[in-house]
Amino acid sequence: MQSLWMLFASFMFAIMGVCVKLASDMYSTSEIVMYRGIIGMTVMSCTILYQGGSFKTTMPGQHLWRGVVGVIALWLWFYAIAILPLATAMTLNYMAPIWIAVILLAGGWWKATKQVEWPLVAAIAMSFVGVTLLLQPVFETDQAAGAITALISGMLSALAYLQVRKLGLLGEPEYRVVFYFSVVNFLAGVIGHVASAGGGPVIWHAHTSGYGIGLLAAIGLCATMAQMAMTRAYRLGKTLVVANLQYTGIVFSSFWGVVIFGDLFDWHGWAGIGIILASGIAATYYNTRNTARGAAIARTDPIASEV
Repeated sequence: MQSLWMLFASFMFAIMGVCVKLASDMYSTSEIVMYRGIIGMTVMSCTILYQGGSFKTTMPGQHLWRGVVGVIALWLWFYAIAILPLATAMTLNYMAPIWIAVILLAGGWWKATKQVEWPLVAAIAMSFVGVTLLLQPVFETDQAAGAITALISGMLSALAYLQVRKLGLLGEPEYRVVFYFSVVNFLAGVIGHVASAGGGPVIWHAHTSGYGIGLLAAIGLCATMAQMAMTRAYRLGKTLVVANLQYTGIVFSSFWGVVIFGDLFDWHGWAGIGIILASGIAATYYNTRNTARGAAIARTDPIASEV
């Protein structure tokens, strides 16, 4: 039952994606990132104080690197959500486990035995077949920039997950990881918005309605709850079940995209989503069940078991 926290996390991330897409009509991406950071900082600060935790860390550099890479990935993801069909943007971002597999496979081949793990190679190859199918209609509608942005976001998310793994192995509690990531979100949003003014007057979009404020609040709250639920699932649930349940986010996003935004896909799009989902599950299964490295990670590092 503890594994089902990941189901809740995936649902919250999908709701966050819906709110980001709706809020993009009223606020810039930098503002959305900033408000997401403010709400995350507030929630995590209250949580830390209530639980008697500490804000002090001995690894500021590690948090900074995780924050910078993570916030760039988040920024690109939010931008992609604003201009792409919701399911497309979410699916391309959920390729992070595939990119992690690529990074680790290449690193292991180069530094160690140079042994090729063919099941993992097959899963990676099939995922890119899925990307080709998914993006075929996207390129036909002049949304190539958004598609490339979403792909880069997934790659950077993979690097961020690897850094989260490192922080977990070094003994850093999850609440500090989430808190400092929210801090970087806030600072990056402010700096990015000021920089986008190009030396001219910095204009912040006014909160003209409770609707806009509600969307911003929902983005921050959904993202924070999703991160906390995901962490709880990895800590208390069964690793393989949890890692695979994350892909339900693609299903939720597809549903909301059709119901709320009227997104329509031909067979290329649905086939691409299905292949990417299956490839991600296969890569996760292979890494966490069929290799000695995966078994070790499952025991020592449940935070990012997709590694």
